[in-house]
Amino acid sequence: MSGDVGDRLIFEAEWFDTVAGFTKRFYLYYYPADNTIELFDIRSRKTFLRRTKCEGVGLKDLYVGTVVTIFSRPMKITDVADSFTKSKLGVTIQKTFALLKPDVICKMGEILKIITAHDLHIADIKMVKLTEYDVEKLYKNDEHFDSIKSYLTSGPVVLLTLLGNNAVARWRELIGPTDSIKARGDASNSLRALYGKDAIFNGFYGSSSPEQAEKEVEMFFTSAKSEKCPLKNTATMRNCTCCIIKPHAVQGRLTGDIVCDIQKAGFTISAIQRFHVDPINAEEFLEIYKGVLSDHGAMVAELQSGPCISMEITHKDENVNVPLEFRKICGPIDPDIGRQVRPNTLRAKYGKSKVQNAVHCSDLPDDGLLEVEYFFKILDDGSS
Repeated sequence: MSGDVGDRLIFEAEWFDTVAGFTKRFYLYYYPADNTIELFDIRSRKTFLRRTKCEGVGLKDLYVGTVVTIFSRPMKITDVADSFTKSKLGVTIQKTFALLKPDVICKMGEILKIITAHDLHIADIKMVKLTEYDVEKLYKNDEHFDSIKSYLTSGPVVLLTLLGNNAVARWRELIGPTDSIKARGDASNSLRALYGKDAIFNGFYGSSSPEQAEKEVEMFFTSAKSEKCPLKNTATMRNCTCCIIKPHAVQGRLTGDIVCDIQKAGFTISAIQRFHVDPINAEEFLEIYKGVLSDHGAMVAELQSGPCISMEITHKDENVNVPLEFRKICGPIDPDIGRQVRPNTLRAKYGKSKVQNAVHCSDLPDDGLLEVEYFFKILDDGSS
């Protein structure tokens, strides 16, 4: 390998080669000194990609379970490959479990923007309705358990896995003291000071320790997917449309900005969840555009290139034609055109090209429901 390898991190990664028809395994070398990467094909024992810089990929993007796009190839990081990398990441990158409580969901976009601004990466997200049993997992020893249980089961909550340097302590510092009234005096810029009401209706939850964070992420994300009664998503399947934040925009830390704009436009996000769409499902979902759009192949490649975030969009006014009106705030499919004629639309503000145009939205009213069902009934194991 070229260059200084003294501070080199090594991951195991895999990529499904659609041409060859099988999954290839690699060592992914990352060099923090100059933010370069290198790929070594494990099977052929040859260098697959010489050491180079890759736009959009840095240390904060590299952790087990994620998918990073390396020159249009979606690489899933499956493990760390040596003890140095494990010890290094254990010190620098930490995960924590976070929860946005029912009364702050309407401000979700603002809150996600604040999280990202504090250099905490949103590694997973799902809106669910908690049961009393779920609340017990977090608060069974709390003296106010009955009040908290009533509060947390009163409406949807948003579950998050956050990643970052010293993430557990930093998230708890960001949300502030348990009592929102006390927070307004002692930590006026904390989330509980800004959005909470009191010691019960305080808007947020955060793991108390790295060990607790591991357990809670496992309970609410990892093992929940394999349980017989997993956490159910909150999709309503009524007068709705589908919006997908595309992988390039997720990787570009634009989730909070896009969610914030959607909510400020008067729409309700009634379900939200992170997905990684495999090649077969990406092709199936976008099949309607085959032969219609010349960029169909590139659109399929983009959708499967990394994690995306799918949302069910509704409106409190049932007379609103949600698919039609929501398309207006998304703007023209080509962001360059959007920037000329409708500069405040989502694609104009956050899109790069016709393929990487920040968001997918349903074309027709009937498609809105079908696309919501595709993600929240077919792809999600936690559907009702």
